[in-house]
Amino acid sequence: MEALRLEWSGDAASLWTADAMVRQGLVTTVTAPAGTAAVVGWVGSVQDRLAGARALLDAFDRPGAEPPLPTGDFAAVLMYRDRVLLMRDAQARIPLFFRESGGRVSAVSTSARGLGRAAELERRYFCRYLTGNMAQPHTRLTPFAGVYRVLGGEVVELSVTGRLRGRTVLRARRAGLPAAPPADRPDPGAAGQDLRRALEQSVARRLGRTTACHVSGGTDSTSVALLAARLLAEGEDPDAELILLAGRFGGGELAAERPYLEEAVDAVRRLAPAARPVIVDADDVADFDDFEYHAGDSDEPHAHAFRAPFWSRLHAVAAEQGCDILLTGCGADPVVDSNPLHLHRLARSGRLRELTGQARAHAAASERGIREIFGTHVVRPALPLAIERFARLVCRGTVLGGLGNFTRPPWLRPGFARAHGYRAASIAESRFAFGRRPEQSLYDAANYLAAPDPLSWRHAQRNGFFLSHPFLDPEVIATMRCLPAEVTMRAGRSKAVLREAMADLLPRRISGRTAKIPFNDLYVRGLRAHGDELVDLCRSARHPLTAEMFDIDTLCRAVREAQWGMGDSYAWDRVNASLALVVWLERLGYGSSPVPGAAMPVIVGS
Repeated sequence: MEALRLEWSGDAASLWTADAMVRQGLVTTVTAPAGTAAVVGWVGSVQDRLAGARALLDAFDRPGAEPPLPTGDFAAVLMYRDRVLLMRDAQARIPLFFRESGGRVSAVSTSARGLGRAAELERRYFCRYLTGNMAQPHTRLTPFAGVYRVLGGEVVELSVTGRLRGRTVLRARRAGLPAAPPADRPDPGAAGQDLRRALEQSVARRLGRTTACHVSGGTDSTSVALLAARLLAEGEDPDAELILLAGRFGGGELAAERPYLEEAVDAVRRLAPAARPVIVDADDVADFDDFEYHAGDSDEPHAHAFRAPFWSRLHAVAAEQGCDILLTGCGADPVVDSNPLHLHRLARSGRLRELTGQARAHAAASERGIREIFGTHVVRPALPLAIERFARLVCRGTVLGGLGNFTRPPWLRPGFARAHGYRAASIAESRFAFGRRPEQSLYDAANYLAAPDPLSWRHAQRNGFFLSHPFLDPEVIATMRCLPAEVTMRAGRSKAVLREAMADLLPRRISGRTAKIPFNDLYVRGLRAHGDELVDLCRSARHPLTAEMFDIDTLCRAVREAQWGMGDSYAWDRVNASLALVVWLERLGYGSSPVPGAAMPVIVGS
């Protein structure tokens, strides 16, 4: 989807924005003596997007300035008299791409497909896409040769004629995070106060005129909804509305979540009686429903397209209610739960007695053996590729057995992998996930793990809103990554700091939860219902790159094994990503038209 487009004809630049998205408030343009800004999303505060866009334009007015990037969910083009800046916020919710050749940029857009050519694909991108389990891309490569991504927290500087001058990724301090950890506060109560303050501020800047909160009955989404209700009840805008959006299951494993959901809704309405529950029956939803549509029409291959049917139904209902933003609890699991990769830090520093004690505490909290804890959180981060190769040797005889996040899946042809850098891609992805300090890399990777942002982005113009995730706010992440492990890791109690932070608001039944039912039921049901269709999709694929990349027979065997329950979530993620890629390639010729056809000119021929 193209929300804006910047093009050069000769040395003259023209900027367009999507007229419908401007009217919806999803795109903001401002013009000042210093220049012009086009911002997709929001800067600073959802409620005052115009002021945020002006502040962004003013902040980068001075050449060479590198001010802290403000908080927000945005992609922006800033056009000054002497230069052009392209940038995205550090959380990278909204995409931005540019087409470059020979050091000169010819076009900028929020759609890679709108800039690329279907006949010129970047094969190295597909090797990187096929390793790891991230929900959204985080590398500069795109599926199209000559089209590059602006990274999260990155500022790309161009001359007024499109000449590429430089690319700067603003680091943590410059992206608005504290320069150094606050003073150690090992007391859980004090840590809870810090998190509560950061989370309240995060929710407050995301409140719109009609705010929807996804509520599932878990600790995370309930916390966000409760804070939103409290802030709106204390606010001065009598017209502000709160929608409590939930998917309800009457049968299967997920039906057990219903009492928690009802209690969460009741707790929110005690704070804000005017809050409107909108409960969506989802018993007929399964993963892989309408898979060709969800996987084929995205701007890039979407590894989590299999789960899109559930989220799409909720988003459509939120759109019918007139919501201008939808808040979720996504990101809480890696950000505010105990960070088990601190065990790796203890092992590196030789603090073996402390390592053993905390490993036992974490084993008790997660109901797992201490050997499994050591293997997962100490050994695997140090040698991820070696551990996965060993697991594959042990589990010979099946396609999915022992398949982890990074090693080459058996259906990816070895010749393609060697020719286009799969080994280098797997090493790079494992370093991104774990890094030299895995306990810190977890927070960096959390931003890309599980949020359904590609789906939200794709339907933003139709729905009239973007998703936003308070737990992935820079201040919330900074607060958690500075806390000592002995505060966050408490035996038998996951998310101890969050529970402490929300102790006065969370219902006792939800605060005391130790486990939440996963969506495995939807996945199993989807594979049973659509397994044959998925195999047929693979066997009927005609795009030449599909046969060049994949051994189709082996991929089909992997689908069958997943149907039979073989493998685990890591292996299934690899299958899901490959299936989405097959469908995406088949539908590559059905791209959207460039934005100028239905757009509002901002600058023409400047």
